[in-house]
Amino acid sequence: MSARSARLQPAVEQAQRRQQDALQRFAAQQQQLAKVQQQMEDLQRFKAEYSLPQSGGLTVTALINRQKFVDRIDRAMTEQRHEIERQRHVMELARGQWLLAHAREKALDSVVTKLQMQEDQAEQRREQAEVDERMQHRRRPADVR
Repeated sequence: MSARSARLQPAVEQAQRRQQDALQRFAAQQQQLAKVQQQMEDLQRFKAEYSLPQSGGLTVTALINRQKFVDRIDRAMTEQRHEIERQRHVMELARGQWLLAHAREKALDSVVTKLQMQEDQAEQRREQAEVDERMQHRRRPADVR
C-alpha cells in the first residue's frame, strides 16, 4: 500500500469495528424482540387455557377469582403489547445505526480501493518510464556507430 491509501487504513479498520459493533447491537435487539414476542405468545396461550370452561361446577367465588385472574392476564397482555412496540422501535433504531455504519465502511473501503488502483497505475507508469528511459540509453550508443 502506498502513502495515501495506507494513511486511510486506520479509518477503514475503525469503520469496520463500528459496523461490527452496530451489527451485534442489532442482532441483540432482534433477539430481545423475539423474546418479548414469545412472552406474549405464552400469555395468549395461558389465557386460552385458563378461559376454557371447567367440566365441574364452580362456586361463585371461584368464578369471580377466575375472572379476576383472566383480567390480570389481559392487563399483562396489554403491557406486553406496549413492550413489543418499544422493542420493535429500539430494534429499528439499531438497524438504522447498523445500516449507516455499514454504508460508511463501504464508502471508506471504496475510497481506499480506488486510491490503491490509482497508486498501482502510477507505479506501473513510473516503472514503464524507467524501462523506456533505459531503452533510450541503450539505443544511443548503437546510433553513434
